[in-house]
Order: sequence, then structure tokens, then C-alpha cells
Amino acid sequence: MAAQRGGTFRSLNNANYRVWAAGALVSNIGTWMQRTAQDWLVLTILTDHNATALGIMTALQFFPQLLLLPLTGFAADRIDRRKLLMATQGAIGLLALGLGLLTVTGQVQLWHAYGFALLLGCTTAFDGPVRQAFVSEMVGDDELPNAVAINSTSFNSARMIGPAIAGLSIAAIGTGWVFIINALSFIPVLWSLLAINEGRLFKTDKPLAKSGLWEAFPYVWQQKRILFTLLMLFLMGSVGLNFPIFISTMSTLVFHGDASQYGLMTSMLAIGTISGALLAARRDKPRPALLLAGSLAFTLTMVLAALSPNEVVFCVLLVLIGLAAQTFIITANSSIQLATRPQMRGRVMAIFMAISLGGMPLGGPFVGWVVDHFGARWGLVVGACGGLAASLAALCYWLWFHHKAPSEKRSDSVS
Repeated sequence: MAAQRGGTFRSLNNANYRVWAAGALVSNIGTWMQRTAQDWLVLTILTDHNATALGIMTALQFFPQLLLLPLTGFAADRIDRRKLLMATQGAIGLLALGLGLLTVTGQVQLWHAYGFALLLGCTTAFDGPVRQAFVSEMVGDDELPNAVAINSTSFNSARMIGPAIAGLSIAAIGTGWVFIINALSFIPVLWSLLAINEGRLFKTDKPLAKSGLWEAFPYVWQQKRILFTLLMLFLMGSVGLNFPIFISTMSTLVFHGDASQYGLMTSMLAIGTISGALLAARRDKPRPALLLAGSLAFTLTMVLAALSPNEVVFCVLLVLIGLAAQTFIITANSSIQLATRPQMRGRVMAIFMAISLGGMPLGGPFVGWVVDHFGARWGLVVGACGGLAASLAALCYWLWFHHKAPSEKRSDSVS
């Protein structure tokens, strides 16, 4: 098994990936500090606990994933990925600095927060696909599933650490300084990109100049495993993965907590996602059956969370929700990357990122509306419905796949 050929963290034996992972961890902590502070800014400072405003903020930040889809995947396959990452990471850092200065000086208004969310969404629309595809350039296909899982471990370790630091920092020095700290955290990731040895990258041939994003759609349509995985991701992600809305409204409206409690609850979710990532890192290959198991477990735990009698039970269930969601997401990510030709990977991952992140703008305002009119607990029930829909799609694929001819199964299997 893969775990015996180098262990859970085997991809860190690659020097390029090790340098990248170190810089990314610092930046990820800063990013999660900003996300927590940004939600808190909108929910408690710029509005009076308005969940719809938070849903609009989420929509503005993630809608560009869909709007810019014709450009982002093409850029990830055509432009030097290391240089493109340096540009996007630098731009994200500057946006954090701008919002921080406005907040520290007391000039920030709700429309400023909306504007920065939109600009951040445009930048991350380019950053996401290239960052996903760049992992395969650093480690190659053999270690790709492990590197994807380690990436997720880093991201979710930061999700556990960042919000807790943010909650304490907001109380101690104010929301604006959290944004400025995040801006400084991009210095290590830019240094790591400069330190990467280009001669050791697993470069792939670039697509033809006339080849664009639209070539990826018939390709995805022909690869039914990719197609069904993306469908499941959309059904679950559009309403089920709106964690900022779920956690912030349960913390403030149901359990009447402060910024520290909100940060703690976000960290509890991260404990579950880290556990899911570490378990995924030990697997040799992604198992499609885990898509069904993850979505079913997500549905059940979201329903139980909606019934939580107190914040302690809710925190425990957040760990299980994170474990289920991360099992689903990492399995989907690795399965799609391994099933995709290297020359198409950037464009297919752009579709993946557009669905995983861009689906939330479609569901975020609706979830916020449900919370405002029916309460925070009903928002969790809506999220559970997304997990149930993904489970039904996974079951349909499983039934369809097992009724195919053997030759068709081989052509649609993960490569």
C-alpha cells in the first residue's frame, strides 16, 4: 500500500513540494484569519447580524469562478504556472492590505467589503485552477493523490489555527489588523515560489494555441466518471458547503456567542477536515465509493447539527461534518485529476474550481434568506438536502456503472 511506500507525508520527500508546502501553510493561516475577520466585519460591524448580506458577500467572492471560467482554465494550461501563481498570490496580498487599511482607519463601508470580495473572487478564479494543476507539476502523477491530501491537510490545519487566532486578535487589536497580518503572510509563499527548482518540475506539453476551454466540455461529457463527480460536487457544494453562514449564524443567533466562540467553532470544523485529509493521504488511490459514503455521512451529521441542544454538541458535530465533507472533496479532486489528460488538467480543474467554489454564489443568498426568515437551524437543514441530492447522484452513477459492458467500464475507469 502507498502508506508503506513512504508514509502519510511521502510527497514531502520532494524538495520543490516541501518548499511550496511550507510557504503555503503560513499563507493559509493568514487567509483563514482574514475569512473569519471578514465574516465578522459584515455580520457584526457593517450590518446588524444580517445573514443575507453575508450571503451576498459569499456570492460576490465566488461568482467570478463561474463568470471567468472561459479564461481561467485556459490561462492555467497556457501560461507558466509558477509565474501565474506569483502574480495571483501577490494580488491577493495587496487586496488584503487595502481592506485592512480601510478598516483600521475607520473608513470601511459595506460597499467597500463587497467590492474587495468581488476583486478577490476575480483573482482567486485564476489562482485556484493553476494552484491545483501546479501540484502535479511538482510531484508527478504517482504521488498526486498524496500531495492533494497533504495540500488539504495544510489548508485545513490553517482553518483550525487561523480562526482561533483571528478571534483572539479581533478582541485584542481589532478586525482591520487581521487583514494586514494576512497581507504579510503572502511574503513566505512568494519566497517559496521563487525558491522552486524549475529543472525538477514535471512539465507537460502545452495545448495547441487554438485549443481553448470549450474543448474541455465535450471531453468532460465523454468521461462519465468526471461528469458525475462534478454533478455531485455541484449538488453538495451549492447549498451544503456554506460553512461561514452556518457557523456564524448558529454562533451568534442560536448560541449568542462572541468572536472567540465563532473562531472556536470554525476550528472544530477544521479538526474534522484535517482528519479527513490525513486519512485520504494514506490511501493509494481515490475510491469512488467514498463519494457516496462521504455525502451520506455529511447529510446525517448536518441534520443532527441542526438539532443541537447546545454549543458543545454542535462543536462535536462540526468535527464529523468536516470529516465527511473533506472525504468527499479530496476523493472528487484526486479522481478528477487522475482521470484527466495532463494537457487538459488546467481546464478541467478550472471547471472543478468553478463548481466547488462558484456553486456557493448560487446557494449562498438562498441559504442566507432561509436563515433570516426561518432561523439558523433551517439553514443547516437546507445544507443537508444538498448532501442528500449528491448521495442520490452517486447512487445513480453506481447503478449505471455496474450495468455497463466490461469494455465501457475500462474506458471510463480512473487512469
